[in-house]
Amino acid sequence: MEDIESLDPKITKLPSEILQKIISQIPLKEAVRTSILSTSWKSLLAQIQVQFDDFDGKKIMGFLLKPCESTPEILKLSFHVDGRENDLVFHAAKGGKKELYLDFSLNKQKKSNFDLVLESNYSNPRDFNFSSIKTLHLISVNRLTKNLVSTLFFNCQVLGTLKLEKCVGLKNVSVKASTFLTGFEMVDCPNLESITLSAPNLKSFAYRGVLPLIQIKGSLSLVDAVLDLRDGFGNKEFDCEDVMNLLEAFKEIESLRISGWLLEWMCAAGVMFGRLPFKFSKLEELSWFDSLMNQTKRDSLACFLNMTPSLEKLFIKIDQDLTPINCSYCHQHYHEPHLWMDYETVKSNASQLHHLKMVEFKGFTSQEDELVLLDLLLNSATPCTLKSMVVISPEEQPWQVSKIPRSQLKHTSYGKRRIVVSAPNKDYFFGLIQENNCAIQCL
Repeated sequence: MEDIESLDPKITKLPSEILQKIISQIPLKEAVRTSILSTSWKSLLAQIQVQFDDFDGKKIMGFLLKPCESTPEILKLSFHVDGRENDLVFHAAKGGKKELYLDFSLNKQKKSNFDLVLESNYSNPRDFNFSSIKTLHLISVNRLTKNLVSTLFFNCQVLGTLKLEKCVGLKNVSVKASTFLTGFEMVDCPNLESITLSAPNLKSFAYRGVLPLIQIKGSLSLVDAVLDLRDGFGNKEFDCEDVMNLLEAFKEIESLRISGWLLEWMCAAGVMFGRLPFKFSKLEELSWFDSLMNQTKRDSLACFLNMTPSLEKLFIKIDQDLTPINCSYCHQHYHEPHLWMDYETVKSNASQLHHLKMVEFKGFTSQEDELVLLDLLLNSATPCTLKSMVVISPEEQPWQVSKIPRSQLKHTSYGKRRIVVSAPNKDYFFGLIQENNCAIQCL
């Protein structure tokens, strides 16, 4: 990795007071990364060793919640826990932007399942000076540290963003937050079974991992949501009703990123999105991703679009690095199960997307199901509103898509940067125009 001094030696020659000012104004992650890249900046973020004789909650809280004076601090804390041969050790990083990162991954131990309950303080006790921390990032929380984390959360009265990451053994998490919490993120907790989240002013929800039971209560201000379920549904049985309740909690959002297999499974369970008692009436941006595109995934996406009357931007991504989640028979049915219909039937039942302005299809290989989806989208969109439809090959080459009427095919020039692909509709072809000068084989 290139040292930062070789990139801009003038920066590293600045007085330490100015460097401290600079590093205190950037996000904590970037500040820590800067100290790794630059040998001359390491002294600004030297790791501080802190040893506690015993597990004294007040002392630890007081130390963690004490604001940074100027530059970020990187800490290595250790304390003795009764019943353990070795001290409990973890890393902490505190930033000038009122950020706190805690990493408990140093403690190697056998996996032990546990639940985590996080509740904000509402009664204003006088035991602690309330922290002004606004971002709390927790990594590898375990059974031994869950009480410490709960106490910490209790004392972060104005916390705005909470992230939980790589908490092996965590089965159920319950969060009851104050009105200050606007962002919640949870990633890579492989044993998770349920999330219960109560946050009145939550605006952003992001989740990545196995599909758990997710219950969001009283969050009427949600703007964007991410359901990255790349790890499937874990060991529990797929429950369509639970997913329906979750989608209804998201009905007012403006941006959604979702795993394609979830929509496919719901359609296989009999859900007819266009007949549900709610719509995503405010949804303007939808990102759909999966390991491949086939008929069932294509048709389930088409059915889901019947719930998005205000959609303006659609992003589709085929990521072959993702593990395929094969659809199995589901025993619960929201509606009577319906068979996958032929394309003309799907097309005739598709709602018009009057506000659709752009479509981006990444991982496009011009397979039949992909071409059928393009045809469906062109048929559903309003021509004067749809400004851009771009397909991007696995080699990252973008092509602009247009319709070429069959009657004009003889008058259309094509070659290395302009190709013609047969469309499902016999009245026209797809014209693909290369968006830059990079050479690429015809799709």
